[in-house]
Amino acid sequence: MPEEQKKIPKWILIVSGLFAFMELGVSLLLFFTPQSVADKIDLNAKGVDFLIYMWATRQFALGFIFAFATIKKSIPMLTLAYIFFLVMFVGDLIVGVLQKDNSLIFSALVMCVIASTIIFFINKNKIK
Repeated sequence: MPEEQKKIPKWILIVSGLFAFMELGVSLLLFFTPQSVADKIDLNAKGVDFLIYMWATRQFALGFIFAFATIKKSIPMLTLAYIFFLVMFVGDLIVGVLQKDNSLIFSALVMCVIASTIIFFINKNKIK
């Protein structure tokens, strides 16, 4: 095993695996039962199904990236995955503020802190 792979703490791999599982699960829910995830949206409105499928695809891609990076135990891949995660949740934070949705604001802030923390620890261990 390359030296670089030995430096990723096991807790980061566990959290990354959980994020992969969670993102893949959300993707499947969006594809098969969108009303369980998007309860405030009129799913019969024109064009909404397209947006739901695009959202599901985004979630699937993120889950796949997290799963692949976790299995490979790759510091650069995990760093990029968490940067994508951070950017996505910064966007959710902005949407939450614009929509005045406190639960979205809070969850986006929590996820931004988690992603930032993991990026810090991945790169801290990379430097050693």
